[in-house]
Amino acid sequence: MDTILQNKTNFNPYLNINFQGGNLTSDSGVLLYKEFDNKIGFSKEIKANVIIEDDIDHRKHKNEDVIIQRIYQNTLGYHADNDADDLKYDEALKLVLEKEDIASQPTISRANNQISKENVKQFQSANLNLIDRVNEINSPEQIIYDLDSTNCETYGDQYGSSYNSHYGANGYHPLVMFDGVTGDFIKTELRAGNVYTSRQVVRFIGPVIKRYNKKYKKIPFYLRADSGFAKPGLYKISEEHKISYVIRLKANAKLYELAKPLEDQLAQQCQINMHKHQCIFGEFNYKAGSWDKERRVIVKIEKPKGQLTFQYSFIVTNIKEWTPEKTFKFYCKRGTMENFIKEAKHGFAIDKMNSTDFWTNANKLQQMVLAYNLNNWMRRLCFPEINLSDRISTIRTKLIKIAGKIVKTGRYIYFKLASSCPNKNLFFKVLNNIQNLDFA
Repeated sequence: MDTILQNKTNFNPYLNINFQGGNLTSDSGVLLYKEFDNKIGFSKEIKANVIIEDDIDHRKHKNEDVIIQRIYQNTLGYHADNDADDLKYDEALKLVLEKEDIASQPTISRANNQISKENVKQFQSANLNLIDRVNEINSPEQIIYDLDSTNCETYGDQYGSSYNSHYGANGYHPLVMFDGVTGDFIKTELRAGNVYTSRQVVRFIGPVIKRYNKKYKKIPFYLRADSGFAKPGLYKISEEHKISYVIRLKANAKLYELAKPLEDQLAQQCQINMHKHQCIFGEFNYKAGSWDKERRVIVKIEKPKGQLTFQYSFIVTNIKEWTPEKTFKFYCKRGTMENFIKEAKHGFAIDKMNSTDFWTNANKLQQMVLAYNLNNWMRRLCFPEINLSDRISTIRTKLIKIAGKIVKTGRYIYFKLASSCPNKNLFFKVLNNIQNLDFA
């Protein structure tokens, strides 16, 4: 007979606490993700695309099952491999994974050791297939490729980890691409920590552009990026595939010279009131030494309130019909991508890489992307409008971290969730919306 470990409270000497409640879970909301997974074929798509070689045929946890488990753990907020040991007896997780018990940390480590460079492409392919599947339900009116790079922390001696002066830290420096409209994580690629922002960006984005142009022929495409991506190759591939781009330029002497007439106009406006905020927009044609032709450059010159100096911003674009002001407003909206990156980092730990093997980390990053997207797809397709802006931290509090008791009978399994749950109506609303999803 197990000894019941319990504690008394000081504020009420008759109150005892122990962890002997029986078949209980604190993550009942995982059932929603499983229902959504089943609806869009999430796990099936991953298992069909990601083939991990395994030289052990007697193991009860197949590698593809371990991958699905890691994605679910990440979604629930358990990002480390050794969290699996703490979740060993969680009834909700065992149910959605259809396992008598879940894979332990050593089992996950063995699966990680089987992962190869080729699996990265397979994960990326599965992710794009699932994006297409989701878009069958909610067809996009436009697609905005938001490009950036970010930092992933590393610990100790990890292959490919280097000091990055921009971030002032050791780590990796992956490329990331989101859909600026939906927040979908389209693609990422892990790179060494010391590479330049735009290194191999054309190779990175090329396959996605070709795929999307073939798949979505009647919608407009846009591309936004900061000055780190101001590369002729990116302009060229965008122009070849009829993508409207808006990319910031680093200022140089020639750009300042071409903007001089606009600066003189702003100076005249400032003579009326030197302390008032002033701003002026303009444009001109410009050809850098590395460019094959002249391109349209938009300039914004701004004098902040209470300052005497001017601030310059330059953007290169192939959009001819937009005014300079509209072009700048469109570029500034790429700030939403920073929120997507923060969500992926804080909510799904894409910035934490702890394996010594580079390709293991590269594949973990792809799994984190899939966890991010699983949540993002369910949120934007199945949440009520008032909850569409909820971040994963809020979603976990409202919908995932719900206490439940599991009761099994001869024919059925009952999940008896906390009667006092304040979000029961939201839970059933989301469940109903998942079940009513209509594929085109």
